[in-house]
Amino acid sequence: MRMFKFLGSFAAFALAGNLVLADPERVLVQSTTSTENSGLYAYLLPLFEAETGLRVDVVSVGTGQAINNARNGDADVLLVHAKAAEEAFVADGYGVKRFDLMYNDFVLVGPKSDPDGLRAAETLPELLGTIADSGTPFFSRGDDSGTHKKERSLWDGAGVDVETAAGQWYRETGTGMGATLRIAVESEGYTLTDRATWIAFAGKDAHEILYAGDPALFNQYGIIAVNPERHPHVNAQGAQMFLSWMLSEEGQSLIAAYTRDGQQLFFPNAAKPETH
Repeated sequence: MRMFKFLGSFAAFALAGNLVLADPERVLVQSTTSTENSGLYAYLLPLFEAETGLRVDVVSVGTGQAINNARNGDADVLLVHAKAAEEAFVADGYGVKRFDLMYNDFVLVGPKSDPDGLRAAETLPELLGTIADSGTPFFSRGDDSGTHKKERSLWDGAGVDVETAAGQWYRETGTGMGATLRIAVESEGYTLTDRATWIAFAGKDAHEILYAGDPALFNQYGIIAVNPERHPHVNAQGAQMFLSWMLSEEGQSLIAAYTRDGQQLFFPNAAKPETH
């Protein structure tokens, strides 16, 4: 088994030696559908498992559900993309420390024909206002995921009350990103998606990216070890090894090297971890 230098932030509980571990050979990760749909885990995890001898199981749900699961102790590691909610998770004592891991961006996709002239929009609020006025359906995940949280904040910023439009042009799918994309394509509507899932999505048909590049569409992913002081049964040492590997130069290089159709899906931006 390859040896890793552990992050200084975790040294105290890693050395405690008296934790009761549910399964010391497994790391349970609560994560997002976007990272799963992109194929990132299928690419990364076999490499980590071969180097460490640990097995990684990923539960892929929306960010809100992932955080709730981790709060209940059903995780060793949390890897999601809603920074304010992640920071609250740590502040409430459920996580040890939050680290930036990687980023990409959100994009607005719709019919290539651009029936409502969205490509002409000069600002994001203008674009969202045009969608609201058009009557063309917009499909929201509606699942408290990181994407859903971002999308609702954008509507609020544009001054559009989507609550009053629910069930009309604004429609919640209550599903993951891949399924929401499929519904939007089949219904010739719009949706907001992370770029990685869009690149990996096979059913684009007559849809394409109509708007991207706004700073408000930045999409940061964070990684957190669940706090063993709150949930003593977690695999704290395994979680630490997973974080160390993902934040290491090797892990970050592998994230950067992951592509689909010649396009990089995630951009690593972890700070150099502290070591002893």
